[in-house]
Amino acid sequence: MSGKTQRASVETKPSRPTLRLVTCGSIDAGKSTLAGRLLYERELILDDQLAVPENDSNRQAVVGNESDFAQPVDGFAAAREQGVAIDAYRYFSTAARLFAVADTHGHEQYAHMATGASNADLAILLVDARKGLLTQTRRAAAIVSLLGIRHVVLAINKMDLVDYSQSTFDRIAADFTQAAGKMEFASIAAIPISARCGDNVVSLSDNMPWYFGPSLLAYLESVDVESAVAERPMRFPVQSVNRLHGDLCGYAGMLVSGRVSVGDEILVAASGRTSRVERIVAMDGDVTSASAFDSLMLTLADEIDISPGDMLCHPRQRPDVADQFAAHIIWMSEEKLLPGRSYFMKINGRLLAGTVTEIKYKLDVDNGAHIATKTLRLNEVGFCNIALDAPVAADPYDANRATGGFLLIDRFTNATAGAGMIAFPLRRAKNIHLQAQLVSKAARSQIKHQKPVILWFTGLSGAGKSTVANLVEMKLLERHAHTVILDGDNIRHGLNRDLGFTDVDRVENIRRIGEVAKLMVDAGLIVLCAFISPFRAERQMARSLVEDGEFIEIFLDTPLEVCISRDPKGLYKRALAGEIKNFTGVDQTYERPMTPELHIRFKDQKPDEIADRIIKELETRNVIHS
Repeated sequence: MSGKTQRASVETKPSRPTLRLVTCGSIDAGKSTLAGRLLYERELILDDQLAVPENDSNRQAVVGNESDFAQPVDGFAAAREQGVAIDAYRYFSTAARLFAVADTHGHEQYAHMATGASNADLAILLVDARKGLLTQTRRAAAIVSLLGIRHVVLAINKMDLVDYSQSTFDRIAADFTQAAGKMEFASIAAIPISARCGDNVVSLSDNMPWYFGPSLLAYLESVDVESAVAERPMRFPVQSVNRLHGDLCGYAGMLVSGRVSVGDEILVAASGRTSRVERIVAMDGDVTSASAFDSLMLTLADEIDISPGDMLCHPRQRPDVADQFAAHIIWMSEEKLLPGRSYFMKINGRLLAGTVTEIKYKLDVDNGAHIATKTLRLNEVGFCNIALDAPVAADPYDANRATGGFLLIDRFTNATAGAGMIAFPLRRAKNIHLQAQLVSKAARSQIKHQKPVILWFTGLSGAGKSTVANLVEMKLLERHAHTVILDGDNIRHGLNRDLGFTDVDRVENIRRIGEVAKLMVDAGLIVLCAFISPFRAERQMARSLVEDGEFIEIFLDTPLEVCISRDPKGLYKRALAGEIKNFTGVDQTYERPMTPELHIRFKDQKPDEIADRIIKELETRNVIHS
């Protein structure tokens, strides 16, 4: 904590660094007011944006209420909460430093705070001096720590409303020191302020002669957050490859940590290929060296294979390269996270397919407890295993936030679904490799005189999937086609007998079926899959496992009332009576296919007619010969 020391002097540097900071805390603690005060003191808020009378000549005090300073910043926050895409940061500068301030709301949802804090170097955690530490204060501190912010200012606000009491300040500061004991902060500075009145915000206040530390702005100008980043291992994610002249290429990007100099040996993390730095081109021309946060173009002494998304590093300080990681994930979507579902993972300039294979536990951010769970919902934090479709270079988030963080993106909506922080790579089955086979899929298909394909029948229970699939297989057999049928009920008697009917189990059920169907396509077979498969994401996952043209989605669009009237197994009757839970069409949603290859309305057609239509489609696609 800040002791009773004299205010530190600020040294003006030729090149002013940028301090990215986030304000957070409970509702009405004064976050927007403080951000507005800082901007106002730097004359970055116009007078007509404040509720200040024209004859007011005192720019150091507010004659209105506390919301006067908050109005300009709250306008941006309100717009962001309504989904309006605007700049989340407000900017100002002093002679010593540039500042980027992200103001976050104090609601219990962490998604917005995680977004604002993801790139922050320092967090200003505001506390209302009248209320002391609240549950939301502790939660905000826990999330800040989880997001890797190691410098915290505990701004104890509204000191004017507690008569500038030193005992109140000391008590809250001591309470926070105890609460933050396990949060791994590198520095905590407690500063008593009044954002409304300006006490200790820009200059020291005469109202608190017992406080000998720096004002908030003086502390922000002097706190050292750059040296730690510069001392980390060199990391240079390549954003683009530029052809310069002849065979010479320049590799452009930002140096996210460490230093690099001309003549340094350099290594491509994924391939292990090495070279030396020949030139470093910055904004103003060639330089001999560069450090963290510099935007650069590097040229190397050798021509080696480097693509956007590759990471350059020093050979003796290599990142991990793996396709499986353990990570904390902050879930930010209304749609819950389901293990086994495929998401896009954006990490270090690369976009990969990723799947959460297991949720180890859900974190209780109030007390740090680990809670067993099978899924994550909006605003929850989990510790998970995640698998990617290709290896990627990354560091543990604790070691390097720039290369250890990632986003999970919904593959259908392209919306950000979660933010992740890598804990460590999973070193698994390194002795297992794909085995080359002498007989190819094409050769197996050729001797069968057919094109291998998956016919994926989807629809509600009772829609006629199994009935139609069996008729199609019989007609294919008459043409001497080589087929296999995978039916939902039959599979659950063997391969998937351990799975239930929760959302998580349904996702895993289709994942396994997709993998089996892929193997059978590789064998040259026509694979008929009859499954409800209620979620679009899993049907898309199964499609992605095979080549273009090898997956035909057949949607048997049978109205629910027709399915209920058939009900050969009596399942709808039991589900409607509450005897069966998680029944699709009753208490579990069925996501209708958007663009199936065949959309068949079963109500007015006979099963044999539908089977003939599917056979005709297979002839048109040259799966079988007419």
